[in-house]
Amino acid sequence: MSFLQYLINGISIGAVYAIIALGYTMVYGIAKMLNFAHGDVIMVGAYASYCVTSYLGLPAIVSILVAVAVCTLLGIVIEGLAYKPLRGTPSLAVLITAIGVSYFLQNAAQLIFGSAPKNFKSIVSMKALTLFGGGLTITGEVLVTIVVCVAIMVGLTLFTSRTRMGKAMRAVSEDRAAAQLMGINVNQTISVTFAIGSALAAVAGVLLCSTVPTLMPTTGAMPGIRAFTAAVFGGIGSIPGAMLGGILLGIIETFSKAYISTQFSDAIVFSVLIIILLVKPAGLLGKQIQEKV
Repeated sequence: MSFLQYLINGISIGAVYAIIALGYTMVYGIAKMLNFAHGDVIMVGAYASYCVTSYLGLPAIVSILVAVAVCTLLGIVIEGLAYKPLRGTPSLAVLITAIGVSYFLQNAAQLIFGSAPKNFKSIVSMKALTLFGGGLTITGEVLVTIVVCVAIMVGLTLFTSRTRMGKAMRAVSEDRAAAQLMGINVNQTISVTFAIGSALAAVAGVLLCSTVPTLMPTTGAMPGIRAFTAAVFGGIGSIPGAMLGGILLGIIETFSKAYISTQFSDAIVFSVLIIILLVKPAGLLGKQIQEKV
């Protein structure tokens, strides 16, 4: 029975990684850049939710909406101030800027809230589900996280395939210059992409801190790295790949901690990633793109 418990816990944490990875994969797929500050946007969303519930005493749903609004605005501001001026420059400049934005957000949070961990109150009020006479327990946080992850993936898939903005995103992803010639506002499309990715980060931050009820300025750092790993694992640029990579990463991490070692779980996860990339460089669901010379 413990095997099933570990499996469900792994799927739950993997669902959080998948939601974060969806933000990474959308930004990379459309803007062709890696936003390494994405993990810290998670932390900002969690702090926004924490302030609404702890200081203002408002309901959990309001805290989620506020977190999404704050992170959406933050994503647009970061893209406009930090990344837009670097469009067309070497990718190294964008990477260094992303790292700078990450440290800025971490230090700003430390100045405002301090470095001491905060006790995050879960937004989920659902009671735990007990199965097999108490041998298997599924918490409300686990159920909500998995349902939200599936809903987000389905929603994003429909959005990118059926809406006007979604089609514009796909066009920009395929060929930015050609999309611009066809009348698509590339800058606006990229800004919307950052807004959606940052909104997903807010949801992931609230769910992550509801499952692991500790909040500090570095909360989003390691989950952000793991989610980026999940995006690469599944095939960065692929929405189903991000979800598959996140779920598999969560399961591998959980079983590594349970059956091998908690100290070497990260090493095992990254070793699996290296093996997958050696066999399939584009990731599990990624497509190998031929570069035109």
